[in-house]
Amino acid sequence: MQLTGAQIIIECLKEQRTETLFGYPGGTVLSVYDALRERGDGIRHILTTHEQGAAHAADGYA
Repeated sequence: MQLTGAQIIIECLKEQRTETLFGYPGGTVLSVYDALRERGDGIRHILTTHEQGAAHAADGYA
């Protein structure tokens, strides 16, 4: 089975033992969110209301 680019991103996040993901879904990244829903067991998503806010929240969380 061939993986899509979005599925590869999720598999890489799992290999890096990513537990939490911050983001704002929409537009071109929707395929990544679909792959996260399908394959992202154990990865928690925290929804933000602004793209730059997601970066700041992730930085503060780390």
